[in-house]
Amino acid sequence: MNNPVYSTVIDLVHRIETTQSEAIEAAAHAMVETILNGGLIQAYGAGHSFAGALELCHRAGGLIPTKAIKEPSGGQYETVEGVGSLFVKKVDIRSEDTVVVISNSGRNPLPVELAYGVKAKGATLIVITAVEASKRLPSKHSSGKNLYQLGDIVLDNLVEEGDAMIELPRSKTKVCGMSMLTTSLIIQALTYRVAELLEDQGLMAPIYRSQNIDGGRAFNEALEAPLVDRLNRL
Repeated sequence: MNNPVYSTVIDLVHRIETTQSEAIEAAAHAMVETILNGGLIQAYGAGHSFAGALELCHRAGGLIPTKAIKEPSGGQYETVEGVGSLFVKKVDIRSEDTVVVISNSGRNPLPVELAYGVKAKGATLIVITAVEASKRLPSKHSSGKNLYQLGDIVLDNLVEEGDAMIELPRSKTKVCGMSMLTTSLIIQALTYRVAELLEDQGLMAPIYRSQNIDGGRAFNEALEAPLVDRLNRL
């Protein structure tokens, strides 16, 4: 029995590689600058996209100077204008940082206002969104802007409007959201390229080791030490 999930994923992987390499390269260079300048790479995901932030931050095989931005309500007020503007004031974002904001539609006020706040604080803003789908969706923010219009660097996860990309033959219902697969692919490509660029400069890439491997925790804590205050702060 043919399962179209596999061919859909293979096609998306190919399209990400062929269309997003230039933007991934730009984003990797921005992240390297942040690391060299002693800053943090921070990430926020709206709704289910928070899984994308976790894919980048504080995980085995990932970059150590990273922090997921955790909005206290878990995105319950994502569509309420003003919430993001209040929240971003409390987040420790500095000019030497790079902040990744992830949202498929990119239309809701919370991620849009977070993006404006990031730019106001002078940090580099990287956006991961579904660009073509977002272009068809009017903003729910009074600025009239969607997320893809605000990023210093924009990475397209290439998913369709509504995320689900495989149509069932009888009911014509679309199933299988693909955004986490493509977002994760982009993030892992970024992680590799950042580490490679640092090694090209003769530097050891600050990569988390699994805490389930002997010595992993001690290794991680030693590299976290210079940033531990920021890593533990909102």
